[in-house]
Amino acid sequence: MLSVRRNFMPDDKQKQKIQHFVQYKFTPGLGFYGFGLIHMIGNLSRTATANLRQLIDAGTLANMPAGFKARGMRIANDSEPLSPGEFRDVDVPGGDLRSVLMPLPYKEPSRTLFELMGFVVSAAQKFVGTSDIGVGDGKQEMPVGTTIALLERGARVINAVHKRLHASMKIELKMLAKQFAQDPVPYPYETGVDQQIKAQDFDQRIDVLPVSDPNIFSMSQRVILAQEQLKLAQAAPEMHNMYESYKRMYEALGVGNIDQILTPKPQPQPKDPGTENQEASDAAIGQGKLTAFPEQNHDAHIAVHQIYMQSQIAKLQPAVLMTLEKHIYEHLALKAKVMVEQEMAQPPMDEAMDPAMAQQAQPDPAAMENKIAEVQAQLMSEYLQGNPPKESDDPLVDIKQQELDLRAQEQQQDAMQDQAKLQLDKQKMQESNAIQRERIQTTEDIAQMRAQIALQRQQQNANGKAGQ
Repeated sequence: MLSVRRNFMPDDKQKQKIQHFVQYKFTPGLGFYGFGLIHMIGNLSRTATANLRQLIDAGTLANMPAGFKARGMRIANDSEPLSPGEFRDVDVPGGDLRSVLMPLPYKEPSRTLFELMGFVVSAAQKFVGTSDIGVGDGKQEMPVGTTIALLERGARVINAVHKRLHASMKIELKMLAKQFAQDPVPYPYETGVDQQIKAQDFDQRIDVLPVSDPNIFSMSQRVILAQEQLKLAQAAPEMHNMYESYKRMYEALGVGNIDQILTPKPQPQPKDPGTENQEASDAAIGQGKLTAFPEQNHDAHIAVHQIYMQSQIAKLQPAVLMTLEKHIYEHLALKAKVMVEQEMAQPPMDEAMDPAMAQQAQPDPAAMENKIAEVQAQLMSEYLQGNPPKESDDPLVDIKQQELDLRAQEQQQDAMQDQAKLQLDKQKMQESNAIQRERIQTTEDIAQMRAQIALQRQQQNANGKAGQ
């Protein structure tokens, strides 16, 4: 015995031993070292290799036979091998060539040995668990669950190996972090600051862990998962963010500069109330949205919308009136929020003020929400008092008026669609006429060029005859 050293931390009451080695193993072994995947399939691999060599040797011996010949038999040029199609003279003492030549009994490669090699290879593949998904053999549009199940089934062992490697890497990184905390060493690269690693850089506040996903072990798996996710998003685009779905698909494929490929979703911009009145018809049919912003003049916007809602054009479109009414409510909510924030705004914090006191001086979010609700109720009451709902003496008249309004709206929509169709047909006709004119002009230019060339040739022929 040379020395006895402590193998636990001084402040560890449980005296747990310090781990110095990390095993990257597939399964636990009988001794200190574990077994890897190559240990498990090594015997099968050696058996398959031996079978393959035996088949090659049998084929070689069958194609190059050897044997015995009688001592008294003489063959011309027996030191040279026979060429294809060549016959040589042989002096046979007994007169029968077969009695003086005996080839060795080499057999062809055994079919049983070939089947044994195939069985060994198949057993190794089943042990590893690798299999093809068979996308080309089956249906192209397989369900998402079926594709994921086939992928996981075909890579169970490889997935387990990847997860064990990930777990071992996690243990090793923790060991390195503890070592850096106990024995600070300089950074091996230039950082522009102090290169000395400090113990607090690797204390218990920060975990040093691998950032990879242990469930994703190959790029093909990542691409298939992203592709199936994109299919789900395309099946229900109203429930998914299509921009993010395509972005993740490009990230799985490893494409760089994705922002230059995908067109970012346009963000709503503040607009004047007149423009919002014009776009209210499109927003009513789902082709846009009216958005209010906190910095806008809410009273002016509400006034302009109310004036437009009193016009005859707006009254013939109940959907537009409903859209503008919701937009006005949005302005009222933002107005209430701005009023409460201005009222409860705190003065700038003094540098000498205690941070704890400054935190207590901040307005309570719950109280602010309650105040905003009270101001919204007051603004809504004032708005409804200034715009009381019109009541009719006869409910049948109201129903009939609603039917007339709906019919007028449908007629207006039909008229707008007809106008758009006429405009499109007119544009197509103009484009067709322009194409025809270009063709006619091109034909005329070609005919004129041909005429000029023929005239030049005639003049050249006439000049040649005159010179003769």
